[in-house]
Amino acid sequence: MIQVINRALDILELIAEEPEKQKSLSEISEKLGLNSGTCANIIKTLVSRNYINKIDKRKGYCLGARAYSLAEKGGYKKNLAEAAREELNSLTARLNENSLLSILDDDIRRVIVRVLSPHAIQANTASEKRAYDSSTGRLLIAMLPDPELDKFIKRFGLPLAGEWEEVTDEKTLLDVVRKIRADGYAIQLTKSKIIGLAVPVFQEGKVIAGLSVYMPQFRYAKSDKKEIIAKLMKSSKNITRKLQKGYKP
Repeated sequence: MIQVINRALDILELIAEEPEKQKSLSEISEKLGLNSGTCANIIKTLVSRNYINKIDKRKGYCLGARAYSLAEKGGYKKNLAEAAREELNSLTARLNENSLLSILDDDIRRVIVRVLSPHAIQANTASEKRAYDSSTGRLLIAMLPDPELDKFIKRFGLPLAGEWEEVTDEKTLLDVVRKIRADGYAIQLTKSKIIGLAVPVFQEGKVIAGLSVYMPQFRYAKSDKKEIIAKLMKSSKNITRKLQKGYKP
């Protein structure tokens, strides 16, 4: 067994146990029983390869795009994640809020890239959620072509109680779908008072992912909604443009 590889995997697995919670260098080294210098060197390599993201000195580390992309099927998702990384970094820097890029996997909204802001009070969302219960999931469902939307509803049914407050039956679901398509974005307020806003990312005229920012409701109430949507859409267009040009990492 090669010890340094084993230790690198231990670090990745520890961070992956709670992907929404950033872990400091001291916390990682203490929990794994590693020398802090050795741990720092391994983490530095993982950060340079994008398997781990460094948030800041105080907050520590979380999973990076490469770690998420390993779990994905198909190389296009890896290219999508890497094409989007720079834009998400820029979007989070401009808005000072968390951002993520997600795909629709059956009835699950799956995050493939996430960038966290340095806010002390964080908004959290799982890496995998029922699509009906997330802003990017709702957006991706709404952007399905009508025949695919019909198949989705027949296969997975309607939202469960509490998943989508505005939806009570198929008619209200289709009403909300039409609104999202007309607006060009989806918005969700969760029970834990988190606001998510999502816009589509295209490739060859087809929506392949959802780009989102999410934040506590109290910060959203003080923000400029039009500015957020405008910056989201600009970032989405930039990602789409990279994909159209055949982005290569």
